[in-house]
Amino acid sequence: MSNYQELFDNNKKWVESIIAKDATFFERLSKFQSPDFLYIGCSDSRVPANEIMGLEPGEVFVHRNVANLVVSIDLNVMSVINYAVAQLKVKHIIVCGHYNCGGVKAAMEPKDLGILNPWLRNIRDVYRLHNAELSAIADEHARYNRLVELNVQEQCVNVIKTAVVQKSYAQNRYPVVHGWVFDLETGYIKDLEIDFDEKLKDIQQIYNLTGGQY
Repeated sequence: MSNYQELFDNNKKWVESIIAKDATFFERLSKFQSPDFLYIGCSDSRVPANEIMGLEPGEVFVHRNVANLVVSIDLNVMSVINYAVAQLKVKHIIVCGHYNCGGVKAAMEPKDLGILNPWLRNIRDVYRLHNAELSAIADEHARYNRLVELNVQEQCVNVIKTAVVQKSYAQNRYPVVHGWVFDLETGYIKDLEIDFDEKLKDIQQIYNLTGGQY
């Protein structure tokens, strides 16, 4: 219980440190949020969304799940994307994976993981799509890291497939979708430099939900 109580002590110290720097911070924070960024990341406790970007509370809208998946039938992530784009008017959507991801590693193993099976199947599908490239990588750790990157790439594509993102971009030229990988060993973010406009054109023939051209 001492560890649990420590959370409240830490909270008090945090509040005091914030107020010492900005006496009106929480008053402003309580009134509205207007983030430019939606961050879709992994639930891993080692990857704190705000901190790795150096952003304060209120500056980034956050959704996290196992292995940073964007699944069309997951009402949670779909609701987050819809709210962030349609209501908050975010300018950027960031899908951020990380090396040494337990979810991605589990998807590479031939095991029955019970209730996790249908969730991890989405990562196995990424492996299937890129099987030729991944199978050509002899080093297991390098293959694992590459699957992390490819998983981020495919989840970015899944974000671009959504109607709310397509319609907003057609009307406003935002949000733009980005793919990142966080390196736990260095603390640095790697931008996968996904060409958003090119990806949009690639999927437009099949997944165009706006009824027009971009």
